Amino acid sequence: MTNTGLGLPIADPESLLTWARLADEGPFSTLGLLDRLVYDNPEPLVTLAAIAGATTRIRVQTEVLLAPLRSTVLLAKQAATLDRISGGRFTLGLGVGGRIDDHLAAGTDIRTRGRRLDEQMSEMRRIWSGSAWNAEVGPIGPKPFRAGGPEVLFGAFRDRALARVAQWGDGFLSAAPVEWCGRLFDTVRESWAAAGRLGAPRLVAQVNVALGHTVDDARRNIADYYGQDARWALDRLVTNSRQLRDTVAAFADLGADEVMLYCWSPDISQLGIIAEACAVKNGI
Repeated sequence: MTNTGLGLPIADPESLLTWARLADEGPFSTLGLLDRLVYDNPEPLVTLAAIAGATTRIRVQTEVLLAPLRSTVLLAKQAATLDRISGGRFTLGLGVGGRIDDHLAAGTDIRTRGRRLDEQMSEMRRIWSGSAWNAEVGPIGPKPFRAGGPEVLFGAFRDRALARVAQWGDGFLSAAPVEWCGRLFDTVRESWAAAGRLGAPRLVAQVNVALGHTVDDARRNIADYYGQDARWALDRLVTNSRQLRDTVAAFADLGADEVMLYCWSPDISQLGIIAEACAVKNGI
């Protein structure tokens, strides 16, 4: 069965707790939040901590947190804390970040972001295991709810980055459209098997959605967020119920465990429309 989650809109941070409480009453599996530094969006870990406290069932997820912009030790502590206080409902979706302004603001080198993420994962896994940081510094708590740390997904497009899923992660978060996603899923599965990992990677897809009268608002917000690169997202924006059902079904056919329906308009009336379009009862 393919679950459906919601990507939360970033245009109105004050509304997000209301979104979260209503979604928690319904059948949606996860609430996701994107990350940027040089943009007018809420910081995801802080926001998801508030959302975890306002909900009881639904999972919370970064998609994706730009780890190379952050201090590794502090990120490990924040992630473990959120995993702990949410009762294991936290998924840490990670990426490297490709926008130069974010890296300039953080004082990080965009040219070494992939290498830095690999180093960060090695260090965070050690911290989450409870081992001492080094000979002079002891363990850094708190102990995560989930042994070994929270569930980790990686967002990526290139083969070298996709291999990170098998090396360090639990699964893959794809922002690619259906027509590209099959190859990405296959590459992740192949590298997982080649690495000798047991079971299967968790596969999560993402699609931009605007139903009802929210389409124009969503298009404006997408254009503002992506700037000159917005065309691909605008062209693939899902804007009616049949298209939404067909898109979720197509991702399910590719083997997606979950499809995140990313809402770009903060109009909360679309929550019920989306649930009805997915043929699920959400109780709101």
